[in-house]
Amino acid sequence: MRADEPVNLIAVAKAAGVSKTTASDALRNSGRVSERTREHVVAVATRLGYSPNPVARSLRMSSTGTIGLHLPEVLTRSEYYMSFVFGVVDQAAKRDYDVTLLTAHHVSSRRFHRVDGVVLGDPLETDTVVRGLLDSSVPAVTCERFTGDAEPAGVVLSDHAAMLDELLEHLHSAGARDIALLASSTVTDWGRTLQQVYLRWCEQRGLRPRLREMAFGSPTAVMQDNVRALLNADPAVDALVCAPDGSASAVLPVLRAAGRTIGEDLLLASCVDSTALNHTDPPITAIDLRPREAGAACAQLLFDVLSGEAPKGTVRAQPIGLARRRSTRG
Repeated sequence: MRADEPVNLIAVAKAAGVSKTTASDALRNSGRVSERTREHVVAVATRLGYSPNPVARSLRMSSTGTIGLHLPEVLTRSEYYMSFVFGVVDQAAKRDYDVTLLTAHHVSSRRFHRVDGVVLGDPLETDTVVRGLLDSSVPAVTCERFTGDAEPAGVVLSDHAAMLDELLEHLHSAGARDIALLASSTVTDWGRTLQQVYLRWCEQRGLRPRLREMAFGSPTAVMQDNVRALLNADPAVDALVCAPDGSASAVLPVLRAAGRTIGEDLLLASCVDSTALNHTDPPITAIDLRPREAGAACAQLLFDVLSGEAPKGTVRAQPIGLARRRSTRG
């Protein structure tokens, strides 16, 4: 910080050797903070000349004590989204906030104004609820970018392009040359990014792309029909990357019925990890999107925007990883 800048909460927390949440709770005399810690943080804040952010003070006085959460309704049963929800709830609980699930009913009745802000998980461009929330005066933070023309108050991003590149290189080094992608549609930033990366990767290596796109939230039968048609049309496919959540385990019966041996004559990977993929035979390689951490990061950013600690338009990175398993041993 420059000498002429006001001391903010982050500076107080750093000087006191505590987290920003602990510093905030101590200065507000709330949360589970010991009296000794509270006195220490208050003393540090006084010494530094800390003055509470007027925006944050206003927020606390008019707070509803609730944030909203909206997810694509077609996938609310998925393990990814359930973990994402727990991440949001975890972060809200640390601030004694409640979380309410927002649906089309809330938007049409304008009841979403009863929340201080909103977290949007994977905002679909075609989702009218997402558009209604982003067009409202309620601050919204999205997990991944919104591909429409509205601008959220903040975005939490993961580098899906780099991770899919890493996965494709992993398959290529294991001997795969005819890699197919069972793709999700481009109504989300995630789906669009995966398709673009796959097509570019194939072009750069002079390989023919084999892409089958499905609507977002397609049922198991549709996933299986697409893979069955893919194998019938192109028996040379020696690796399959499944983008939609749950699709890798859903198509296993089709692959086995076609006489393919996973991990040997056909390598199989998923763009969304789950507990089930670690317990199939063989376990399936997958990109770990760390949904619980992503949900927590979105809620954290929303609270920082609401308190004035983060300016509107803030973009934060959320790390993800690749779990290599026996389905891609080659």
